[in-house]
Amino acid sequence: MRSYRAAAITVLFSLALSACVPGIKPPSPAETAAAQQAAALASQGQFDQAAQAYLALAAQNPGRASHYRLLAAEDYRQEDALDRAAPIIAGIDRTQLQGDEPVRLDLLRAEIALRQHDPATALRLTSQPGVSVPPALQPRQLELRAQAMAASHDYWGAGRTRVQMDGLLHGLDRTQNRTQAIDLLTKVGVDELKQRAAAMHPGDRMLPWINEALTRLGVVVAQAQPNLGQPVGTLLPGAGANVRQGYKVPAKLALLLPEGNDFAGVSQAIREGFFAAYFNAASNHAPRPSVRVYDSVGTPDGAVKAYQLAVADGAQLIVGPLTRGAVGAVLAQSSLPVPVLALNHPDNDTLPASGATEFALRPETEGAQVADHMIERGITRAYVIISDDDFAKRAAGAFKAELVARGGQVVGQAQITSGSVNYHSAIAGLSMTDSSTTPAPAPAVAGTASAPAAASLGGSGIFISMRPEQARLLLPQLRVARVTLPVFATSHIYGGSDDPGDDNDLNGVEFCDAPWLFDAQTGLPRHGDIAALLPAARGGSARLFAFGMDAWNLVPYIGWMREHPGSYLPGASGQLAADAFGRVRRVLIWAKFQDGVARPIGGDLQMDAVPAPAGSAPMPAAGMPIPPANMPAPASSAAATPVAAPATGG
Repeated sequence: MRSYRAAAITVLFSLALSACVPGIKPPSPAETAAAQQAAALASQGQFDQAAQAYLALAAQNPGRASHYRLLAAEDYRQEDALDRAAPIIAGIDRTQLQGDEPVRLDLLRAEIALRQHDPATALRLTSQPGVSVPPALQPRQLELRAQAMAASHDYWGAGRTRVQMDGLLHGLDRTQNRTQAIDLLTKVGVDELKQRAAAMHPGDRMLPWINEALTRLGVVVAQAQPNLGQPVGTLLPGAGANVRQGYKVPAKLALLLPEGNDFAGVSQAIREGFFAAYFNAASNHAPRPSVRVYDSVGTPDGAVKAYQLAVADGAQLIVGPLTRGAVGAVLAQSSLPVPVLALNHPDNDTLPASGATEFALRPETEGAQVADHMIERGITRAYVIISDDDFAKRAAGAFKAELVARGGQVVGQAQITSGSVNYHSAIAGLSMTDSSTTPAPAPAVAGTASAPAAASLGGSGIFISMRPEQARLLLPQLRVARVTLPVFATSHIYGGSDDPGDDNDLNGVEFCDAPWLFDAQTGLPRHGDIAALLPAARGGSARLFAFGMDAWNLVPYIGWMREHPGSYLPGASGQLAADAFGRVRRVLIWAKFQDGVARPIGGDLQMDAVPAPAGSAPMPAAGMPIPPANMPAPASSAAATPVAAPATGG
C-alpha cells in the first residue's frame, strides 16, 4: 500500500498554523528554510538524512518539537526502519499536534504495534469511535485494521475491511487488495460463509465476495441474477436532446482482434458488428472516438505486443483481445497504463485486474440461465442430453452446478457422438418418465429469487445443448419413445435464421439467446436489415455480430455501469450489467419454436418495457454506412502464427 507523505507545502502550512497558536514563537526564516531542505531530502528518497534534519529542528524548536518528531518518525517508516521510529514517537506530546497529525501518529503507532506482534493495540488505534480520518489516510487506516484483524484470526472482519477498501483503491493496489480479501474469506470456512450468506439480503455488498470465496473453496454457488435497475443513457432533462446520462468516450480507441486464417470468420463478424454499432451511434450525433484496429495475431505474445503498440499510439481505451490465452497475457502485465475491455475471460478465472473489464459469450452463462429458468418453472428434476463439443460440455457443467445449487437434481445424463443418427440407446438409458407429482418450491439461495410453486409442467424436464441438425434428430426420437417432458436448450439449437421446414421438428423447445436475433430489444437496428447487407450478420455468426455490437455499445457506459450498481445496458447480446469485480454479465431472452419458427417469449425480460439503448436509433435498410471496405484496416503488430480458433462461446 502506498504510504502517506507530508510534502514540503504541508510542512510550511503546518509552520504557518503553529505561528497562530498563542505562546508559540513564529518560525524564523532560518527554521523555514531548514524545514524546506528536510522536506526536499525526503522527496528525493533520502529519508535517513531527512529524519536527522527534522530531529535537529525538534531540538532547536521546543514549541514545534512534536511536529518535527512525527515527520522524522514517518521518514524512518519510509526507510522501513520502524525500530528507529518507535523511540521517537514515544517523546511526542499529542497536545502539540495539529490538523491530521494526531491521526497520522495513531496510524504510525498501529504499524509499530503490528511489527511488535501486538495486533490488539493496532486494532484499538485503527478503530477509535468518533475519530474523523481524512480521505487520504483512510486506505492506510483500513489496511492496518485488516492486518490487525487477520493477525487476531478474525478473518471475516479482515476480509470485510478489505472489501470496504475496494472503492478507495486503484491500479495494482486494488488488484492486490482484492486477492487478499478473497484469500481471507476462504479462511473463514465453508460453513460460516454459507451461514452469513443465508442471512444477507440479495443486494448485500458482501455476497459477491462470499460467493467468489466459496467458489475458490470448490463449493457450487447459485448465480445471483444481475440487478437490472436502471438502463444507462437516460436523456437528461434540460440538457439537450443528445446528452445522455453516463455517456463518456475516450478520444482514441483501439480494437484488438486476431486476423489469422483460423480466426478470420470470428474476427470479421465481431469487427463488422462493432462498426455497425459505432456508425449507428452517429444518428444521435453522439461524440465518438477515432478507432484503430490492431492484429493481436491469436497468440498471447501477439496480444501483448498489440496492446503495447496501441498504448504507444495514444489509445485511451483498448477493446480486446479475443482469445482466453491472449486476455490472460494482457491482464497479467505488471501494469495496465490504459484500461481494457477484454472480449473474453482468462483461463484461470482470476478476478479482473484493476482497470480491466471482461465481456464474453460464455456457454456457462447459458447453461446456468437454463437451470434458473427451469427452477422458476417449478422443474427441479432434469435429464441432460448434450453433444460432444466443448460448448455443450461447458454449458452442461454450469447447468448441473446451478440446478443443484438451486435445490434441483440431475437424474440422468447422456452424450451424443458426432456423426451418429440413432439416439435410441442414449434415450433408453435415461429411463425418462414424467413426474406425477408437483415438486415443492426450490429453497431460496442467497442473492437469488425464491423459485415459485410449480405450474402444470410437473417436476421433470430435459436440458439439451447441441447443434440444430442433432436436435432435429433427437426430438422426433423422443416423441417415438413417448417422452413428453418439456425440453429446454442453449442457443446452439437455433441456426440464427428461420427454417420452418426443418425446424418443425423442434416445436415446443424453449431456448435462451441474444435478443437482437429476434428484434426483441427496442432501439437497435433491425437484424433483418443488417443481415440483408452483411453476410456476417446471418446464421450462426449473427451472435458474434451482436457481440461485436455490444463491444462498442459498452464503450461509452462501462465506467458508469461499474460505478453505479443496478445500471445496465439493453444490448444486442442480452441485458448487460457489470458485477462487483468488473465482469459483464448477460441476461438472455427466451424463445420457443412454434410452427417451425423461433419466436421470443414475452415477459422474461419485460421486452415491451425495456428502453432503447443509448446512442442508438433504428437504421434504414438502404444506405447503411458500414460496408466492410469502409472499415479501418488492422494495424499488424506481428507476424501471425495461427493456433486453434476459439470457440464462439469464449
